[in-house]
Amino acid sequence: QVQVVESGGGLVQPGGSLRLSCAASGNIFSIYLMRWYRQVPGKQRELVATITNTGSTYYPDSVKGRFTISRDNASNTVYLQMNSLKPEDTATYYCNTNARTFLGGRGDYWGQGTQVTVSS
Repeated sequence: QVQVVESGGGLVQPGGSLRLSCAASGNIFSIYLMRWYRQVPGKQRELVATITNTGSTYYPDSVKGRFTISRDNASNTVYLQMNSLKPEDTATYYCNTNARTFLGGRGDYWGQGTQVTVSS
C-alpha cells in the first residue's frame, strides 16, 4: 500500500554533517505525521524528530539545535539535516510515515533504515 524508502546515511567524522531523505509512495490519500527514529542494537528505538502536515516540529533534547526536520508535501518526502554529529549519534535511522490510504485506513509505515556512523 505505502512504500517508504530512506537514503543518505554513511560514515562521517565527529562534528560533520549528513542529510537523510525519506520518500513515501503508493496508495496515499494524505500524510499526517512524518518522523525519524534511530536505534542502536540492544536498545529501544528513539524518536529524534517529528514534523506535522502543517510544519510544526518536535525534537528531543538530545538532538535539539543540531538536527532539523523538513518536508516537501508535494513529493511526500521528509528530510533530516544532521549537524555537529557526535559518536553517540551512531545508529540505524528509520523513517516513519503516518498516512491514510485511498482505501480509507490510517496507519504507520516504516522504511528499511539507513546506517549513520560517526567516527574518526
